[in-house]
Amino acid sequence: MAPAIGESGPQLVLSLVGNPEVGKSTLFNSITGLNYWTGKTFETKEGILSYKGRRFKVIDLPGVYSLSSYSYEELITRNFILSGESDAIINVVDASSLERNLYLTIQLLEMGAPVIVALNFVEVAQRKGIKIDSDELSRSLGVPVVEINAITGRGIDDLIERFASSLPSKSKRIAYGKEVESAICELRDEIIGRRIALPPKYEPEWVAIKLLEGDEEIAKKIDGLPLMEEKVVSLRSEIERIHGESASTVISSERYFASNKSVLRSTSPIKVPVSRAQRLDELLTHRIFGYLFLVLIMGVMFTAIFAFGGYLSALIDGGFEIASQMVAAALEMIDPLLSALIVNGLLFGIGAALSIALPYIATFYMAISILEDSGYLPRAAYLLDSLMHKIGLHGKAFIPMILGYGCSVPACIGCRLMETRKERLILGSLVVLIPCSARTVIILGVAGQYLGILAALAIYALDIVIVLGIGRILFKSIPGESVGLIMEIPKLRRISPKIVLKRTWFNTKDFVSFCLPLIVVGSIIIELARFLGLIEGALYAMSPVTVGILGLPVAAGIAMIFGLLRKELALIMLATYVGTTDFSLIMTPLQMAVFTIVMVLYVPCIATIGVLMREYGNKNAAYIIALDLAIALAVGALARLALIAVGF
Repeated sequence: MAPAIGESGPQLVLSLVGNPEVGKSTLFNSITGLNYWTGKTFETKEGILSYKGRRFKVIDLPGVYSLSSYSYEELITRNFILSGESDAIINVVDASSLERNLYLTIQLLEMGAPVIVALNFVEVAQRKGIKIDSDELSRSLGVPVVEINAITGRGIDDLIERFASSLPSKSKRIAYGKEVESAICELRDEIIGRRIALPPKYEPEWVAIKLLEGDEEIAKKIDGLPLMEEKVVSLRSEIERIHGESASTVISSERYFASNKSVLRSTSPIKVPVSRAQRLDELLTHRIFGYLFLVLIMGVMFTAIFAFGGYLSALIDGGFEIASQMVAAALEMIDPLLSALIVNGLLFGIGAALSIALPYIATFYMAISILEDSGYLPRAAYLLDSLMHKIGLHGKAFIPMILGYGCSVPACIGCRLMETRKERLILGSLVVLIPCSARTVIILGVAGQYLGILAALAIYALDIVIVLGIGRILFKSIPGESVGLIMEIPKLRRISPKIVLKRTWFNTKDFVSFCLPLIVVGSIIIELARFLGLIEGALYAMSPVTVGILGLPVAAGIAMIFGLLRKELALIMLATYVGTTDFSLIMTPLQMAVFTIVMVLYVPCIATIGVLMREYGNKNAAYIIALDLAIALAVGALARLALIAVGF
């Protein structure tokens, strides 16, 4: 249910805060009527909710496990809360993992934030044998608690009514153990007594907690810190002397103890039988069978993409071929140039785009949506944790990598979920080597179609070997530390066809709305340039590389030039230039194999380059691009020599 959007401007601001995979973005989509990709959120998203004549701006903040300053998402979420822009914070909590979720809730209470808890997945908790008394939980936390189901919409009207009728007041912190509580209060009084200037919206008690934890980001913002630095060090040392642990660890333990106490007061066990989902979960994460399922699922996914995408591509291609012949017959006698531009430019561009790219892209995103909606992707990350550690990463790196098979842009943004700069840089260098859906078009449209599915799978396997090898080299050469795997594995869920289709459309409409016009314009430009004889010069300038080193036809330079704009353009512009989608007429099997390998490893598209510059800075982005180019040329040249040696 999405209330209608009114005409006046937003009056109040609501922020959605919660752990990853708790249904936060699903709730956002439900109350705003928008259809963002649900799952891991890396950026803030905005929407409008109109209810009973009032308008609310709704902000979906990145999913975080805590409000420390260790990760990019934590800083975004914490800084937004501290800005005081939110009139209310909806803390979405997974009822089936209540104790872990309440750790974040308790940190929100420390900040004095105006909180309402939206208790999601209550039915899942009951199936796990957990009965929750939401009224008792509300009394324990001191804030309103509303039970909801973000998928079905149950309780969402009650939640909206709750904050629309009366916004929550500032929350109060739960008291901690004697020594910690004494230190917090003493340092708070010191801040107030010395009249230390704090940034707006910073509560003295919360600042005291952060200083005791040693939060450097907060310490930088306290101008009067030198005046009480001795007191901070003294209190922190006293906590560490009593407990034998760092002050930050002790305070974290206090939060978990408070969370556990709230859970014990508000929950009770109920007897439930072992479900089929639990048995299936045990198989999917088994130390032997789990890997067999992983290989099977990935194999079925890519085989299905190839089979269905190829079938759909042939249907579209045949339809446009008939249409082109009819239009060409009508225009040829009127004006040859006009006929060439419309038939070989406009119609061929549209037909090539739809027949080569769209079937594979849409099918891939549908497959990924199914895996994510079912909850399988985090399980795959868990299984691959030990393998990822070989290249200095952990299992969470699998998620951006699998996103990379769809599009390199969200994959690069997804690298933010890694905790350290070293991990983010390694992963960013690797995800651009993953064949995205556009490069999958090249693999399947060239190697798969003309060399066979085994050749296509072999190129995928070669790419994986290269990614692991480069990752190992970067792990050894880039300074810094790596950390272990800490992530939430959500419950297995029934797939919602409606959600899968919405996600698929949301991720493929970029191609339809942006790339399709670009392809058509590019096709017309290519046809005009060819008609005027302007394009051969650029291709022959590239021939020392394309022909001399890689042994490809001169025309292959077209794919490399336009592949920088969008990878979807590589085959399409090549087909436009040579005037056929039958690449066996212009390349031998050896050239097809080398061409596919080079294009898979080649420099990423301009959109990905822009994201790399934003995420890693111009210098590191240049290093990554240069690394890609060097790998593509070196592997392509070696592959050519190796294939010649075996008589390919």
